[in-house]
Amino acid sequence: MKVINVFILLALFCLPTWAGSQANKQAVIEPEKIVKFAKDVEKYAAAQGARAFIIARVGRPENELPKGIHYTHTAIAVYSNIQLTNGETAQGYAIHNLYQVDGQPNRSQLVQDYPVDFFWGAQTLKAGIIIPSDEIQTGLIELIAGGKNNNLHNPKYSVIANPMNSQLQNCTEHTLDMINAAIYQTTDIKQLKTNTRAYYTAQRVRTSRFKLMFGSLLMDDVTTKDHKGKIATATFGSIHKYLDQYQLAQHGVTFYAGGKTEML
Repeated sequence: MKVINVFILLALFCLPTWAGSQANKQAVIEPEKIVKFAKDVEKYAAAQGARAFIIARVGRPENELPKGIHYTHTAIAVYSNIQLTNGETAQGYAIHNLYQVDGQPNRSQLVQDYPVDFFWGAQTLKAGIIIPSDEIQTGLIELIAGGKNNNLHNPKYSVIANPMNSQLQNCTEHTLDMINAAIYQTTDIKQLKTNTRAYYTAQRVRTSRFKLMFGSLLMDDVTTKDHKGKIATATFGSIHKYLDQYQLAQHGVTFYAGGKTEML
């Protein structure tokens, strides 16, 4: 019995420690700081003239993330008319997310929320912002307005989904699929995956196979069954490299509390 307990304890310590796409997480930062940061992100994006942009947050302590992965959740923000609780309408950014279903971590759903909601469970007040070309912004807005982003949703979730095929999906792969739908003006997933394999480079997940093996055994949202060979997934950073390589990104920054920015 002691040997089994030690084995389970070892396995738990070896589990992947980056978070998936979870909504409604408990705040670990003072709410007033989250609210101010969210508003500052909105103001920054609006000042850059962004009608639609790619946004990312840090949902785990940064020292727990695999090497080269800096964000745990990525989505699309669209400047919209927002219905307030008092019935009035205001303008601001609505964020279009793929989130894991509560109690079913291997399943996902599409959820619209707003910047304060988006950053509520953040571990660090740091945001990734990529403003794509005007053409891609227009494509994203039309895609979402027409509800066609739903055609790109695969509810079978894995935190390390392989973006080169459509077996499983995570938030960042869904974001990539939306970007490619805007670029190629199609929601044909077979065509989109063909183009992804041709032009996009996924990011290696630099963590041990031992850790991934136990993660897949003990966590429903971790699996490598959609991968062959080295494990690679979609990340905010790899999306920026992709858009930058083909001159499809106007602007990309890391945005910090207090308004400090660093170019990507």
